[in-house]
Amino acid sequence: MSKNNALRPKTSRGELTRQKILDAAKREIGGRGFAEASISTITAEAGVGQGTFYLYFRTKEDVLRELVLHMGRKLRRHLTMAVGDSPSRIEAERRGLLAFLEFVRDNPDLYRVVEEAQFVDETIYRQYYDDFAESYRSALLAAEARGEIRPGQAEVRAWALMGIAVMLGHRFAIWEKDASLPRIAEAAFDMVSHGLIPDDRRG
Repeated sequence: MSKNNALRPKTSRGELTRQKILDAAKREIGGRGFAEASISTITAEAGVGQGTFYLYFRTKEDVLRELVLHMGRKLRRHLTMAVGDSPSRIEAERRGLLAFLEFVRDNPDLYRVVEEAQFVDETIYRQYYDDFAESYRSALLAAEARGEIRPGQAEVRAWALMGIAVMLGHRFAIWEKDASLPRIAEAAFDMVSHGLIPDDRRG
């Protein structure tokens, strides 16, 4: 049995307690930052004793890693639901961008937890983005093969499109909570789909 498996709850009650700790850690780390959050503040927020924390996690870093992986899984499910029935890759880009911004606005603490990870565990931080980039690259290659997008460097495109989404998330979903996300997503999608070259200069 691995060390990680040894800490997995053996009962449904234990799983609920573990989830309470994760939810509290999400709020504490997302709200305070990793350095300011502590095991004592996390357990106080969760309403459990500090000793209970160590039944499920060894360190605060372990909780952060678990939250980053959870964010990745939750976001991928959200995006899959949003774009799953898109008639084309271009329409999937439109729907996916808006779905991402809406997810960030609805989950600001999780979003901040991922950003905190770059200063705590660069490996898990990079894994988070590498996993997304590989999935994105595969989707773009498939769309290219179907003739839905013009040929290009799929990996570069994947990272560029991810970068656009992440920065828009910072600016309009986190910092400016009243911004119209459909309007922002549509403006960004227009640039992605049509580029910056004026229409009368397209060859």
